[in-house]
Amino acid sequence: MPSDNVIVGLDIGTSKVCAAIGEFDSSGALVVTGVGTSPSFGLRRGVVINIEATLASVGAAIEAAELMSGRAVSSVFTSIAGSHIEGINSRGVVAVTGRDREITQNDINRVIEAASAMAIPMDRTVIDVIPQEFIVDGQGGFRDPENMIGVRLEADVHIITGSVTPSQNVENCVERAGFKVDGIVLGSLAAARAVLSSEEKELGVLLIDLGGGTTDILVYVNGSPYFTNVIPLGGAQVTGDISIMLKTPVETAEKMKKDAGCCYHALIEEGQEIIIPGLGGRPPLALARRDLCGIIQPRITEIFSMVRDKISVKGFNGRLSGGVVLTGGGALLPGVVELAQDIFGAAARVGVPSRLGGLSSEFQSPEFAAGVGLVMYGAEFLAPQGPVPGGREKAPARIFSSLRAWLKNFV
Repeated sequence: MPSDNVIVGLDIGTSKVCAAIGEFDSSGALVVTGVGTSPSFGLRRGVVINIEATLASVGAAIEAAELMSGRAVSSVFTSIAGSHIEGINSRGVVAVTGRDREITQNDINRVIEAASAMAIPMDRTVIDVIPQEFIVDGQGGFRDPENMIGVRLEADVHIITGSVTPSQNVENCVERAGFKVDGIVLGSLAAARAVLSSEEKELGVLLIDLGGGTTDILVYVNGSPYFTNVIPLGGAQVTGDISIMLKTPVETAEKMKKDAGCCYHALIEEGQEIIIPGLGGRPPLALARRDLCGIIQPRITEIFSMVRDKISVKGFNGRLSGGVVLTGGGALLPGVVELAQDIFGAAARVGVPSRLGGLSSEFQSPEFAAGVGLVMYGAEFLAPQGPVPGGREKAPARIFSSLRAWLKNFV
C-alpha cells in the first residue's frame, strides 16, 4: 500500500525509464506533482537483460521525480511489457447461491475464479484478470450483477499472462534500487487508463503504444479489453535503419529522427534539407528531408501493417468506431497520425494524459502515458469504492484483491 498518499508510477521501457509521482490535494483530487526520466540501458525489446544498468536507470528517474515533487518515494507501481505477454479471453459459469437467488459479491468472485481456472504452463504467471461482462440466466451485457436475481451466472474475462522470469527481474530491479513494488501492471493497460476516454472504449478503440523496443497493442470493445498483443519492433528499429542506411552512429541517427524525422511524405515541403554530421574527418553532408522520411516511413508502415493484420485475424478491424489512439515515445514522430489513418482506415489521434491536475505541462506527452496511468491505477487502492477525483473510472480493486490471492495457488 502506498504510504502518505504518495502514489508513484514507474514505466520501465527499452529506451527510457519514466517516473510519475501523484498525490491527493486538499480538495481530494488526484494530481501529478513530479515526473522524471532517465535513459534506459538494461532492456532489450521490453525485457531486462542487465539488472545493474536497469536499477541505475530506475534510481535516476525516481530521483528526478522526487526533486520536482519534493516528496520521498518508498514504493512504486511498475509496468511490464515484452513479446512474452499474451492475452486470453475466457468464460466461467456458476450457480447462484445467494439467498432467494440474489447475486452476491461471493457469487461474482466465484464466477471470475471459474473463468480464470485454466491450465497455465509453469513458466508463465498471471499478471491481471479483467472482467469483460457478466451474463445472468443467458442475458448478457451486465457490468455489475450484484443484487440481481438469477439462477445461472456467467462471466467473460480477459486474462493477461507473461513469462515468470521477466516479471521477477522487473521486481528484482526495483527492489534492488531501494523501492518496494506495490503492483505490476501491463504497460499498455496503464497507458490506456491515462489516455482513453470511456466513450472510446465503449465504441471500440485500438491503442498502439509505440515504444523503443516493442509496440504494444490493446483493443477495447464495449468498454473492456478484448485483445492484447506485442510486436517486437519499435523506435529502436527506426533508429537502426537510419544508422545503417546513412552510415552514421546510432546516437546521431536518433538525434536526426527526433529533430527532423517524419513518417508521412505529404507533410514534407520540397527542398527541405538536413545535415548529416561528418565522421572520421569526413565533411558533413546535406540530405533531403524526404530521403530521411523514405527511411522512416517504410518501417512505421511495417509496424502498423503488422498491427492491422493481427487485429484483422481476430475480427476487430471493423469494430473500431472509436478510432486509433497512438501513444508512447514513437507517437511524437510527425506524420504518425496521418499514416495510421491511411493504414487502418479510421480516425486517429495522439493520446496524452490530460485528465489529472498538477504539473500538467510536464506530463502531457505520450511518453508519460504509462507512468501517469500507473499513478491512476495505484490511486484505486487508496479509494477503491468510487471514482478518484480527476477522472478515474470506478475501481475493480475489491474483486482483484481476492482473485489475485486465489490465483497464487495456480501459478
